[in-house]
Amino acid sequence: MFWGEQPPFMPFGCGGRYFFGLMAFRHGDPAAEKNSRRIGWPLAFVIVLLLLALLAAFVFYRLETWPGRTASGSLTRLEQLGREARDSFVKLAHLQPKVTVNDRVYLEQTTSVAELAVLARRVQVEHEMMHTWAGSTKRVRLHGTYLVKAGFDLRKKFTVNIRPNEIVIELPHAQILSVEEEKVEVLALENGLWNRISPGDVEKELAALSSQAREKSSALPAEAEQTFTRQLLEKFRPEQPVRAIFPAPTPRG
Repeated sequence: MFWGEQPPFMPFGCGGRYFFGLMAFRHGDPAAEKNSRRIGWPLAFVIVLLLLALLAAFVFYRLETWPGRTASGSLTRLEQLGREARDSFVKLAHLQPKVTVNDRVYLEQTTSVAELAVLARRVQVEHEMMHTWAGSTKRVRLHGTYLVKAGFDLRKKFTVNIRPNEIVIELPHAQILSVEEEKVEVLALENGLWNRISPGDVEKELAALSSQAREKSSALPAEAEQTFTRQLLEKFRPEQPVRAIFPAPTPRG
């Protein structure tokens, strides 16, 4: 064969078989399709089983961890309520109370001041003393104006117990914190001939005047408790019911 000449015609051989085999595959060989189906259905079935197994495992995991996740979320919410109660006390009394969540201590009590005056009331009182000795009478009569303050000793226990269904706030009883003298007028100061008024007599009458002002304000601590409780619940308003209690004083003995 010379350069540029066409090769002679080749009879059917391997090339022809490849050509017709390719044509048969393109037009769809029933045997090839049957083999493909045999392989495809089991594979699809295995994939479906794997997906169902994964789904079942995921559902089981969610169900298994649901109580823990629920408890964790509930505890987080209760702790948030504890912080809100703490903030309300700090704004109102400059005091961080002891906060327990489900009877577990969450915050300890701290304070930067010793007392909290809730109410102050101005009180006016009079007291008179007459003493006769050997027919000689001395007389002292005083009128005083006092500012009486009632509130809480912040060194006592303040507790907030956070529970899922209720919040209990335990407070100490209020007390009279101070009786401050503002003005004292001498209405009468009369000596007897030999029964003279001594400085001790005046001091005693001033002390009696202060005690009378304290006694006259005996209802002030109860009013301070009501006022403080109302102000606290105005600032701290959770969804749960809140109960403020004042425990009975510890008996002395």
